[in-house]
Amino acid sequence: MSRFAQVASKNLAAAQALIPAVTHHERADVSAIEALRKSWKAEAQARGVKLTALAFHVAALSRALRAFPRFNASLTPDGEDLVLKDYVHIGIAVDTPHGLMVPVIRDADRKGLWQIGAEIADLAGRAQARKVRQDEMGGASMTITNLGGIGGTAFTPIVNPPEVAILGITRTETVTHWDGDTPRPVPMVPLDLSYDHRVINGADAARFMTHYAGLIADPRNMLV
Repeated sequence: MSRFAQVASKNLAAAQALIPAVTHHERADVSAIEALRKSWKAEAQARGVKLTALAFHVAALSRALRAFPRFNASLTPDGEDLVLKDYVHIGIAVDTPHGLMVPVIRDADRKGLWQIGAEIADLAGRAQARKVRQDEMGGASMTITNLGGIGGTAFTPIVNPPEVAILGITRTETVTHWDGDTPRPVPMVPLDLSYDHRVINGADAARFMTHYAGLIADPRNMLV
């Protein structure tokens, strides 16, 4: 393995051994997000920004972390104290030929969807070219790892300390919902939240993901 891959391998093994992690699985309706992206297609072209679904996830996660500050925290090295963060930085896992890189969108809760979308494209592109600076990596509140463009229905992402949780996303699937006796196809995105059970319990995770799924289902709350 390359030196980069060796370091990543050691860090992942240490994280898996250290953290008693649990994964909570959820789904969210992305009908409204897909409708917005379609209606904004001309504006996106005019701005020169590719507004992907990931931008909405970053925006939703930043707001969820403000609503649930225990998820935006780190344990001290001795595991005895929990440090709450007064910022919201979102890591974006990028699959590159030289290994997984995680550039960070800083102060994501203070940025609009267009700015987030532009930063995702910029950071992902430079990660592929190994041009991400060291100060653009590390220090995330939480990381998103998105496999939606590849496939899968669920997975268990590994929490990256000192973060206390990580959000996984897989491919959107069409699910039949019933309005009375009428079937209605609904695009649903599978979500997988792995969390450090020393900090977060199952009820906390369920409430967090219910709130998060609500933001995704009704993105109007992210436009203000």
